[in-house]
Amino acid sequence: MPRMIRRKNDPADSWDVEDDPVITPDDEEPDEAIEDVENDTTPKVSKKKTPKVEESRSKKEHINVVFIGHVDAGKSTIGGQIMYLTGMVDKRTLEKYEREAREKSRESWYLSWALDTNQEERDKGKTVEVGRAFFETERKHFTILDAPGHKSFVPNMIGGAAQADLAVLVISARKGEFETGFDRGGQTREHAMLAKTAGVKHLVVLVNKMDDPTVNWDETRYNECRDKILPYLKKLGFNPSKDLTFMPCSGLGGAGLRDPVPADICPWYRGPAFIPFIDQLPSLNRNADGPFIMPIVDKYKDMGTVVMGKVESGTARKGQNLLVMPNRTQVSVDQLFSDDEEVTSVGPGENIKVKLKGIEEEDVSPGFVLCDATNPIKTGKVFDAQVVILEHKSIICAGYSAVMHIHCAAEEITVKALICLVDKKTGEKSKTRPRFVKQDQVAIMRIECSGMICLEQFKLFPQMGRFTLRDENKTIAIGKVLKVIE
Repeated sequence: MPRMIRRKNDPADSWDVEDDPVITPDDEEPDEAIEDVENDTTPKVSKKKTPKVEESRSKKEHINVVFIGHVDAGKSTIGGQIMYLTGMVDKRTLEKYEREAREKSRESWYLSWALDTNQEERDKGKTVEVGRAFFETERKHFTILDAPGHKSFVPNMIGGAAQADLAVLVISARKGEFETGFDRGGQTREHAMLAKTAGVKHLVVLVNKMDDPTVNWDETRYNECRDKILPYLKKLGFNPSKDLTFMPCSGLGGAGLRDPVPADICPWYRGPAFIPFIDQLPSLNRNADGPFIMPIVDKYKDMGTVVMGKVESGTARKGQNLLVMPNRTQVSVDQLFSDDEEVTSVGPGENIKVKLKGIEEEDVSPGFVLCDATNPIKTGKVFDAQVVILEHKSIICAGYSAVMHIHCAAEEITVKALICLVDKKTGEKSKTRPRFVKQDQVAIMRIECSGMICLEQFKLFPQMGRFTLRDENKTIAIGKVLKVIE
């Protein structure tokens, strides 16, 4: 997956690159942008075992699942209900939350408190941070990333989606709520788009609140919600026969989450329940033999400097020397935690905390990357990218500025030059340089960041090479890095 291990079938990104909305049919990079991957002579990945870890640790596959959707669609409630149904939150704790919620006149929100991490979130009933919790099924170990649905918190949501393998888009079937979330101004569209650009391998759309009195498990309403959102999801590049699944549920009552919806209340849906469905999704190919790479999503002080993130490639063990990029700070691993359990080694897909020696907490920022000391991630400030303008009222010219979100980093950028336009259907490039680019067009442009960032060509390491551009609290474009210039 990283630049050092070039191969045709990128094991870390097991979906078809053609499905990526950023990529046009005959997508070619500017001259010399990418070496010939077909003629790669790098030896293929061996089936080496990852370093042995504690016997007590779960050997189940680690999957990050992000719950996305408009504010009040019921994301945190569904997350809390799943925690309860899989035995991660006991009845007594839930009853305590229920009592506290009742005291604050927030009865119906008690389930979401299993995920909402701080008092501010509980008082307002809004998720601000990306909440974290985990649960296990028969075959898999899931970490729930509960992303905030409120418009002003989208940058937090981008950090969560960047770590996700599976996205669950929660939409409310309640009369009026679906429309508010999906029509312009709502967050449903933007969240679905951000999930696609973050590279999630599968999208499950949970049509929630089916038990609401305005809905009452009505098939017509379910179909109406599905038929309204399906064309948009297809336009983003999701494929209903491969990586997109719809199912009805009730987050508050739990119907359709662990057990199928009872036939007497919903005779028309005979599909699987949510938890068994995600348990049987095909395993992801992880790149355990590549160099260690972990974008840092957060950091804090606790008897030393602790950084958090998802391992994108390779393995790391206690005592190992690593680099923090882009500052090239040499550090060593003092302690490792995988989902809050102390371990001696970690591998790809795991959500980890690393206590580091050799760096102060204030010298680390989210978006820095912890990586192999002998094979560090590429850094740069100027790069060429292919960019799809999704929603922007005015034209974009050289000199335009926006905020770029790439893996866990957010950086101000300026468009230095427009190189050419790309025909969406044929992939053909314009012969002349465009003076401007506008909504729904695809352009190759040169971009300059305000500071050095960690990044990689999309072809060689998709997770480090895809980005979104935001301006005035809206996602206006998605793109992929073609070539790092300097």
